[in-house]
This record gives sequence, structure tokens and C-alpha cells, in this order.
Amino acid sequence: MKEALLISACFLGRRCKYDGGSNLLPRELLDRLAAHYRLIPVCPETAGGLPIPREPSERRDGGVRARDGADVTAAYERGAQTALKLCERFGCRKALLKERSPSCGSGVIYDGTFSHTLVSGDGWTAEKLRAHGVVLYGESTAESLLDNDNDVGATLVVARAVKKM
Repeated sequence: MKEALLISACFLGRRCKYDGGSNLLPRELLDRLAAHYRLIPVCPETAGGLPIPREPSERRDGGVRARDGADVTAAYERGAQTALKLCERFGCRKALLKERSPSCGSGVIYDGTFSHTLVSGDGWTAEKLRAHGVVLYGESTAESLLDNDNDVGATLVVARAVKKM
């Protein structure tokens, strides 16, 4: 049986981004990932009850705030718990998540000022998954999931993103 991989639903073409769009990965990469893994899609933001479209959000002051100032932390927490339950149910030890997202970003996220400024940190779901031992990857390191020795991928995404800052 294939190893299960938790994957951001937007990577599979699901239109669940805050603006109603997706972050569809190239078909060739998705086909290769699907050949090696059982893909388990999740959008923690919609799983937590947030609508499509919705105000963009960023982590700030220990929680998550929408651009209009609304505290959406509870929805992000519900979504993170859903993602964690999926990992437990399907045995996901790895997750391929959207970089810089306030939910899925790992290593680098926006600073909470809505100024497109990047800072070190994890999105709400990424933080919970990492605390439970799930190895995190982003789109810039997705190819490393197809390598034999791929547990270094999660470290590389942080190093690359910080270097770009």
C-alpha cells in the first residue's frame, strides 16, 4: 500500500484560496506524486468553516486575524484539528502544504501587517502538524518527496525561503 501524504487541496486544483482561486501544481508533478503516495487533500481554512471567498488572513498576536480585523483563530484551530485527524486516520507522516499561508506555511509566513513582508514562522496548521511529528514540505521542495532520502526537504524549504527574505 502507498504511503499517505497530506496535501493542500488547492494544489490539486480545488478553488479554496481566500480569493476563490487555486494553486494547482503542474500535472506532471501531481501524476508523479500520485504514483508514489496516496494523496489526502485538505484545506484547513475551509475545513474550519471559513467561506470562499474570504478576507485574507495573517498570523498576529498569537492568533490569526483577517485583514478587516476579525479574529479567525477559532476557525484556523478547527481546521488544524481536522488536518491532524486526517494525518492520524490515514497514517500521514508527511504533508505537502502551501508555502507562506497563514494556515499551511512552514518556516516562513507573512508578518501580520498585510504588507507582503515575510518573517520566520509557521502557519497555524503547519505548527500543529510539526508538533505531532509530521514532516512538512512546500511547493518549492515537492520534488524532494520523490527522492529516496527525502526527509531533508522540510529543512530545505526553510533555508531557501529565509535566504530569499
